[in-house]
Amino acid sequence: MDGQARFPRQRTASNSDTVASAGPGDTSAPVRDPGCALHRRLHTALDPADLLAVGAVRHRLRAALTLWGVPELADTAELLVSELVTNALVHTERGAVFDAVLTPELRLRVEVQDGTSRLPGRRPPSDFATSGRGLLLVEALADDWGVKLRGDGKVTWFELGAS
Repeated sequence: MDGQARFPRQRTASNSDTVASAGPGDTSAPVRDPGCALHRRLHTALDPADLLAVGAVRHRLRAALTLWGVPELADTAELLVSELVTNALVHTERGAVFDAVLTPELRLRVEVQDGTSRLPGRRPPSDFATSGRGLLLVEALADDWGVKLRGDGKVTWFELGAS
């Protein structure tokens, strides 16, 4: 699947991107429809080892999911984003690129690209380990997930559907 299929091209505002006024006497300005592709996408580049950025990404994602009308995805999406972004920043010496898009079918797709082709590995954590559970959580909570190798690294992704 190429980038255009995953992330539909953003379009400029048109009359179809607005919500009709409340009634004949309503003079308020039209409101943008959050269903427009322009309003259902997040993109952030993260600096190498910038673990403080993980919290900012979580916060932006939660705010976006609320705005997009699917706040029920926020808890799980935040947890899984934390895992993927942290893995990308800790286990590579490069930064990462975070992308999230909500499809018209209300399916959230999150991708985290990093600059290494080394595949992530699941490992059974010991009872007292403080790490090693990230991909187990992604596997258990995401509707679908995977890793795609690219010439400049890899993309680890997951999808969640709204109920």
